[in-house]
Amino acid sequence: MTKPSIFGLTIEQLTAWLVEHGQKKFRATQVWDWLYKKRVINFSDMVNINKDCRQLLEAHFSIHTLTEAVKQESKDGTIKFLFKLQDGNLIETVLMRHHYGLSVCVTTQVGCNIGCTFCASGILRKNRDLTGAEIVEQIMNVQKHLDEVGQGERVSHIVIMGIGEPFDNFTNMMTFLRVVNDQKGLSIGARHITVSTSGLAHKIYEFADENLQVNLAISLHAPNDELRTQIMKINRAFPLEKLMQAVDYYLKKTNRRITFEYILLKDVNDHKEEALQLAKLLGSIRHLAYVNLIPYNPVNEHIQYERSEQEAIQAFYETLKGQGINCGVRLEHGTDIDAACGQLRSKQIKKERVRKVKRADTALA
Repeated sequence: MTKPSIFGLTIEQLTAWLVEHGQKKFRATQVWDWLYKKRVINFSDMVNINKDCRQLLEAHFSIHTLTEAVKQESKDGTIKFLFKLQDGNLIETVLMRHHYGLSVCVTTQVGCNIGCTFCASGILRKNRDLTGAEIVEQIMNVQKHLDEVGQGERVSHIVIMGIGEPFDNFTNMMTFLRVVNDQKGLSIGARHITVSTSGLAHKIYEFADENLQVNLAISLHAPNDELRTQIMKINRAFPLEKLMQAVDYYLKKTNRRITFEYILLKDVNDHKEEALQLAKLLGSIRHLAYVNLIPYNPVNEHIQYERSEQEAIQAFYETLKGQGINCGVRLEHGTDIDAACGQLRSKQIKKERVRKVKRADTALA
């Protein structure tokens, strides 16, 4: 029987579990120090914890359940990891270097059901949600890589924008946030964490009520319902009117800025007309809105879409600025290593299928 990962417990949950199993409360703080500060990989390494407690933990939990399947390193310092889960599923995690620190983009689901027509993540349908522990372990494995490099670097920022819809795995995502934000552990500041949603309006209300300092990003990608439904089927369930009502609630509840992600698709959503519509849509909340314009990374499975011309990107940007909308064009990372989210996973799964077919053919020969 597979043991659950200890990274799935908040410190409060670990404390309660240890007390329930006859241990002192302070043991939880010691265990967390070993896990998140000293970053040991075996319970036996927790030398200031008594043997009975170490054996208890060993009997009930695992420390690392993810294994590295593939690692791609870009010329710009970006590293894309393909991790294998205990059940054999594959997920992607990306380390990016910025002037302000090291950011990690984590995955929350195995596959995605949102079905955005331009996205590599949704090529393979959702198999299951990741546990809170599996999301935390992505950070721990990236930090382990940094520790092994030996330059004293640490993960300072997190974006929850990898494969899957984070708000479709809300409970486990919240566990992840509480674990990585805890000052006794990794102590990654809430304002250094961004969670992205494709627009699950009902969950935006719930997220606002959590009263966190975590940043919110919304994948918008179109300024009107007709176009947004065409490229994002989620808009059928949560059209712009419902989405913007949830946005208004979030802003009134938190008074925190929202980032609106907008992937520019050549001759689809990159005209001046769409820029003016977008400015109108965000006009009443422009003081708390920021538009992140994203040059499209082409995906072989979605050949109907191309990257916008540089002139169109610049014109779109200038139109928004001219309408008083705060915006910027996102810097690109890892363009030489399967840049689009989900590309590496999709490519690896195809390779595995080809290998299986070849092995079957060989066996029949």
